[in-house]
Amino acid sequence: MKAKVDSNLCTGCELCTNICPEVFEMKGDTAAVKANPVPKAAEETCREAKDSCPVEAISVEE
Repeated sequence: MKAKVDSNLCTGCELCTNICPEVFEMKGDTAAVKANPVPKAAEETCREAKDSCPVEAISVEE
């Protein structure tokens, strides 16, 4: 599984980094993916972060 953050959409709310810090980190004012592929142990929380993003800036490829 791979995750991606659209930096043009991200508002920097940090929700994804709080839900799944294994995969997401802040780079300045926007979130970024720090682990690709997503570790197996973090796949569920990565999907939760995607679903929780208020601006739908996160995409996940299975």
